[in-house]
Amino acid sequence: MPAVTSAESAESSVPRRLLAVATRLFAEKGFDRTSVQEIVAAADVTKGAMYHYFDSKDDLLTEIYARVLRLQMSRLTEIARQEGPVAERVERAAADVVVSTIDNLDDATISFRSLHQLRPEKQREVRDERRRYHELFRSLVVEGQNQGVFTDRVPADIVVDFYFGSVHHLSTWYHPDGALSPREIGAYYARLLLDALRPAPAHR
Repeated sequence: MPAVTSAESAESSVPRRLLAVATRLFAEKGFDRTSVQEIVAAADVTKGAMYHYFDSKDDLLTEIYARVLRLQMSRLTEIARQEGPVAERVERAAADVVVSTIDNLDDATISFRSLHQLRPEKQREVRDERRRYHELFRSLVVEGQNQGVFTDRVPADIVVDFYFGSVHHLSTWYHPDGALSPREIGAYYARLLLDALRPAPAHR
């Protein structure tokens, strides 16, 4: 394998630096109050270097959102493909999205606050990616409903929208110095979902 030159290494680090700086500035100041000039200055690159990788500030925000979603989609796909009871897979998936959101809280905060500020075509792109994730999660809920493991009193679409609405609001209250760890919070969230999906006891 050919050795990576210092020039190649430096070039590959440019988009990472830009994303790291943009993430910090968007979280601190807000997407709309952060200029391209501030981003390139903090990343110590030229505007030309930024535009070589990203066409606009919108592209930076889209990638910040997309990289977390790619991680979550990869993990959900792995969980969905596993064998075992569907309730266990839903519990793992429900806990995982909480933990991965908290582990990337700046990204989640930025997304929650700023996605509506993207250009319409970028908003559609983001929503399409998120929809694919929700549909895969929904398929697990439907599998459990079809097996009678989960109640079908509430449509799976509503169940998924309600759960992820709660997950998206983690950025409004979670603090790393809080009493509960990310895994503990994930476990509690997942248990609330499983309890809500439990079929009602049969009447005698």
